[in-house]
Amino acid sequence: MTIRKIAQIGHPILRERARELTLDEVKSPEIQRFVDDLVETMRDANGAGLAATQVYEPLRICVIEVGENPRYPYKPRIPLTILINPVIEPLSDETFLNYEGCLSVPNLRGRVRRAAHVRVRAWDRHGQPWEREVKGISAGTFQHEVDHLDGKIFVDRVEDPSSFSTWDNFDRHHKDPFIAYVKEIVAKYGE
Repeated sequence: MTIRKIAQIGHPILRERARELTLDEVKSPEIQRFVDDLVETMRDANGAGLAATQVYEPLRICVIEVGENPRYPYKPRIPLTILINPVIEPLSDETFLNYEGCLSVPNLRGRVRRAAHVRVRAWDRHGQPWEREVKGISAGTFQHEVDHLDGKIFVDRVEDPSSFSTWDNFDRHHKDPFIAYVKEIVAKYGE
Protein backbone atom coordinates (compact mmCIF):
# COMPACT_ATOMS: atom_id res chain seq x y z
CA MET A 1 0.00 0.00 0.00
CA THR A 2 1.07 3.55 -0.71
CA ILE A 3 0.22 6.68 1.21
CA ARG A 4 -0.83 9.22 -1.39
CA LYS A 5 -0.43 12.99 -1.42
CA ILE A 6 -3.67 14.84 -0.63
CA ALA A 7 -4.77 17.64 -2.96
CA GLN A 8 -5.31 21.01 -1.30
CA ILE A 9 -8.03 23.58 -1.98
CA GLY A 10 -7.26 25.52 -5.16
CA HIS A 11 -6.13 22.45 -7.13
CA PRO A 12 -8.45 21.93 -10.14
CA ILE A 13 -8.90 18.19 -9.44
CA LEU A 14 -11.05 19.08 -6.42
CA ARG A 15 -13.52 20.85 -8.73
CA GLU A 16 -13.88 17.98 -11.22
CA ARG A 17 -16.83 15.61 -11.27
CA ALA A 18 -15.32 12.15 -10.93
CA ARG A 19 -16.19 9.55 -13.53
CA GLU A 20 -18.11 6.36 -12.80
CA LEU A 21 -16.34 3.02 -12.92
CA THR A 22 -17.41 -0.09 -14.79
CA LEU A 23 -17.77 -3.41 -12.99
CA ASP A 24 -14.69 -4.74 -14.82
CA GLU A 25 -12.67 -1.74 -13.62
CA VAL A 26 -13.82 -2.24 -10.02
CA LYS A 27 -12.62 -5.84 -10.06
CA SER A 28 -9.24 -4.99 -11.60
CA PRO A 29 -6.06 -5.35 -9.52
CA GLU A 30 -5.27 -1.67 -10.19
CA ILE A 31 -8.52 -0.42 -8.63
CA GLN A 32 -8.23 -2.86 -5.73
CA ARG A 33 -4.72 -1.54 -5.00
CA PHE A 34 -6.00 2.01 -5.32
CA VAL A 35 -8.77 1.33 -2.77
CA ASP A 36 -6.14 -0.01 -0.36
CA ASP A 37 -4.06 3.14 -0.92
CA LEU A 38 -7.09 5.35 -0.32
CA VAL A 39 -7.86 3.60 3.00
CA GLU A 40 -4.24 3.77 4.10
CA THR A 41 -3.99 7.47 3.19
CA MET A 42 -7.23 8.28 5.06
CA ARG A 43 -6.02 6.46 8.17
CA ASP A 44 -2.55 8.04 8.01
CA ALA A 45 -4.12 11.53 7.88
CA ASN A 46 -6.69 10.78 10.63
CA GLY A 47 -9.54 11.48 8.25
CA ALA A 48 -13.13 10.34 8.71
CA GLY A 49 -13.26 9.78 4.97
CA LEU A 50 -11.37 10.38 1.76
CA ALA A 51 -12.47 10.66 -1.86
CA ALA A 52 -10.43 9.59 -4.88
CA THR A 53 -10.35 13.15 -6.22
CA GLN A 54 -8.54 14.19 -3.04
CA VAL A 55 -5.60 12.01 -4.08
CA TYR A 56 -5.64 13.24 -7.69
CA GLU A 57 -7.74 10.41 -9.19
CA PRO A 58 -11.02 11.53 -10.83
CA LEU A 59 -12.82 8.25 -10.00
CA ARG A 60 -16.15 7.86 -8.17
CA ILE A 61 -14.68 6.11 -5.16
CA CYS A 62 -14.64 7.23 -1.55
CA VAL A 63 -13.84 5.55 1.74
CA ILE A 64 -15.29 6.31 5.18
CA GLU A 65 -14.28 5.10 8.61
CA VAL A 66 -14.79 6.60 12.03
CA GLY A 67 -13.25 4.85 15.00
CA GLU A 68 -10.95 6.29 17.64
CA ASN A 69 -10.20 9.39 15.58
CA PRO A 70 -8.36 12.22 17.39
CA ARG A 71 -9.72 14.79 14.90
CA TYR A 72 -13.34 13.74 15.47
CA PRO A 73 -13.65 12.14 18.93
CA TYR A 74 -17.35 13.06 19.08
CA LYS A 75 -18.42 11.38 15.82
CA PRO A 76 -20.47 8.19 15.97
CA ARG A 77 -18.53 5.13 14.83
CA ILE A 78 -18.71 4.06 11.19
CA PRO A 79 -17.03 0.79 10.17
CA LEU A 80 -14.73 0.89 7.15
CA THR A 81 -17.01 1.54 4.17
CA ILE A 82 -15.90 1.63 0.54
CA LEU A 83 -18.32 3.32 -1.86
CA ILE A 84 -17.98 3.07 -5.63
CA ASN A 85 -20.29 5.14 -7.84
CA PRO A 86 -22.25 6.37 -4.79
CA VAL A 87 -25.56 8.20 -5.03
CA ILE A 88 -27.20 9.98 -2.09
CA GLU A 89 -30.93 10.57 -1.82
CA PRO A 90 -32.37 12.74 0.98
CA LEU A 91 -35.26 10.94 2.70
CA SER A 92 -36.71 13.92 4.57
CA ASP A 93 -36.64 17.70 4.59
CA GLU A 94 -35.00 17.75 8.01
CA THR A 95 -31.51 19.25 8.18
CA PHE A 96 -28.92 20.06 10.81
CA LEU A 97 -25.82 22.25 10.97
CA ASN A 98 -22.59 20.26 11.02
CA TYR A 99 -19.20 21.76 11.90
CA GLU A 100 -17.00 20.29 9.17
CA GLY A 101 -13.34 20.21 8.32
CA CYS A 102 -11.51 18.60 5.43
CA LEU A 103 -8.10 17.10 4.71
CA SER A 104 -8.04 19.17 1.51
CA VAL A 105 -8.74 22.41 3.41
CA PRO A 106 -6.13 22.39 6.17
CA ASN A 107 -6.78 24.16 9.46
CA LEU A 108 -10.28 25.40 8.63
CA ARG A 109 -13.71 24.41 9.89
CA GLY A 110 -17.17 25.77 9.18
CA ARG A 111 -20.84 25.03 9.72
CA VAL A 112 -22.59 23.26 6.85
CA ARG A 113 -26.28 22.39 6.55
CA ARG A 114 -26.74 18.69 5.84
CA ALA A 115 -29.73 16.42 5.25
CA ALA A 116 -30.51 14.57 8.47
CA HIS A 117 -31.70 11.33 6.83
CA VAL A 118 -30.37 9.94 3.55
CA ARG A 119 -30.24 6.75 1.53
CA VAL A 120 -26.83 5.86 0.11
CA ARG A 121 -26.58 3.49 -2.85
CA ALA A 122 -23.26 2.31 -4.26
CA TRP A 123 -21.15 -0.69 -5.07
CA ASP A 124 -18.78 -2.05 -2.47
CA ARG A 125 -15.12 -2.68 -3.32
CA HIS A 126 -16.07 -5.97 -5.03
CA GLY A 127 -18.81 -4.47 -7.19
CA GLN A 128 -21.66 -5.81 -5.06
CA PRO A 129 -24.67 -3.53 -4.56
CA TRP A 130 -24.56 -1.68 -1.22
CA GLU A 131 -27.43 0.36 0.23
CA ARG A 132 -27.97 1.97 3.64
CA GLU A 133 -30.13 4.57 5.29
CA VAL A 134 -27.91 6.90 7.31
CA LYS A 135 -29.02 9.54 9.80
CA GLY A 136 -27.62 12.46 11.78
CA ILE A 137 -23.91 13.18 12.07
CA SER A 138 -23.01 10.04 10.09
CA ALA A 139 -25.27 11.21 7.25
CA GLY A 140 -23.22 14.41 7.16
CA THR A 141 -20.00 12.39 6.80
CA PHE A 142 -21.37 10.47 3.82
CA GLN A 143 -22.63 13.66 2.15
CA HIS A 144 -19.27 15.38 2.65
CA GLU A 145 -17.36 12.59 0.89
CA VAL A 146 -19.81 12.19 -1.99
CA ASP A 147 -19.71 15.98 -2.49
CA HIS A 148 -16.01 15.62 -3.31
CA LEU A 149 -16.90 13.27 -6.17
CA ASP A 150 -19.12 16.02 -7.59
CA GLY A 151 -16.41 18.68 -7.35
CA LYS A 152 -17.80 20.28 -4.19
CA ILE A 153 -15.88 21.21 -1.02
CA PHE A 154 -17.50 21.90 2.32
CA VAL A 155 -16.57 25.59 2.08
CA ASP A 156 -19.02 25.84 -0.85
CA ARG A 157 -21.87 24.86 1.47
CA VAL A 158 -21.08 27.07 4.47
CA GLU A 159 -24.13 29.35 4.87
CA ASP A 160 -22.60 31.77 7.36
CA PRO A 161 -18.95 32.68 6.71
CA SER A 162 -18.66 33.91 10.31
CA SER A 163 -18.68 30.23 11.33
CA PHE A 164 -15.25 29.67 9.74
CA SER A 165 -12.67 28.83 12.37
CA THR A 166 -9.16 27.45 12.59
CA TRP A 167 -8.90 24.06 14.31
CA ASP A 168 -7.27 25.67 17.38
CA ASN A 169 -10.04 28.24 17.70
CA PHE A 170 -12.69 25.57 17.11
CA ASP A 171 -11.17 23.57 20.00
CA ARG A 172 -10.92 26.67 22.18
CA HIS A 173 -14.28 28.36 21.46
CA HIS A 174 -16.69 26.05 19.64
CA LYS A 175 -15.88 22.42 20.42
CA ASP A 176 -17.72 22.05 23.74
CA PRO A 177 -20.98 23.63 22.52
CA PHE A 178 -20.74 21.60 19.31
CA ILE A 179 -20.20 18.35 21.23
CA ALA A 180 -23.33 19.13 23.27
CA TYR A 181 -25.19 19.72 19.97
CA VAL A 182 -23.81 16.44 18.53
CA LYS A 183 -25.16 14.59 21.58
CA GLU A 184 -28.61 16.05 20.83
CA ILE A 185 -28.37 14.96 17.18
CA VAL A 186 -27.24 11.45 18.19
CA ALA A 187 -30.07 11.24 20.74
CA LYS A 188 -32.54 12.22 18.03
CA TYR A 189 -31.26 10.11 15.11
CA GLY A 190 -29.12 7.44 16.76
CA GLU A 191 -25.65 6.38 15.81
